[in-house]
Amino acid sequence: MANIFIISAPSGSGKSTLVRALRETVSNLEFSISYTTRRPRGTEQNGREYYFVTREEFEAMVRRQEFLEHAEVFGNYYGTARRFLESAEEKAYDLLLDIDVQGAEQIKRKLPAAQSIFILPPNRGELERRLRERSQDSEAVIQRRLEAAAREIENYWKYDYILVNDRLPKSVKDLQAILLAERQKRQEQTDRNLIARAEMCRLDRMREKLHPILESFQRTAAGGGK
Repeated sequence: MANIFIISAPSGSGKSTLVRALRETVSNLEFSISYTTRRPRGTEQNGREYYFVTREEFEAMVRRQEFLEHAEVFGNYYGTARRFLESAEEKAYDLLLDIDVQGAEQIKRKLPAAQSIFILPPNRGELERRLRERSQDSEAVIQRRLEAAAREIENYWKYDYILVNDRLPKSVKDLQAILLAERQKRQEQTDRNLIARAEMCRLDRMREKLHPILESFQRTAAGGGK
């Protein structure tokens, strides 16, 4: 059975950048490219960032039970095809899933041994800055994403590991450590430094550090906006 790693994060937290770096530096890792009914953005290409399909095609895949998980987000469907898990197991690779909170819950119910990682921005202000710098969305969409982020972040306690993406090089190394440490447990190897770094990202070790991040979102919600 392949190691299965779930990565979730609010939009704008830097998840895509971290996943890209991970795929370039960790070998024997199968990456599940999600299917979606939303339109491509910018330079996105079919089969690279997502498989872009129509609602009719997606719903037909649901009926054929081709998804490990699927959900509707902001009016569009997203789903993880079973074939990626099958491919990982055939190759004896680990599987990396880049999915939202709804999808993560579905995967954990079906595959309880999966390890889940939640990526957080340092605070709400930094998340808003990153969303605006992307220059992809209207003001209404940015506000909707910030509101969605506040709701998603409330689910942090459901994850095994928490990674605060405040400094990219450190975040990449922490993410690598989590995957490689979990892999070593299966292989009965012990790189103590690697395991110690991963353990620092465990939910129980991160709770105190999360308080100011959570409060930055709660203060804004209580104030009715910015």
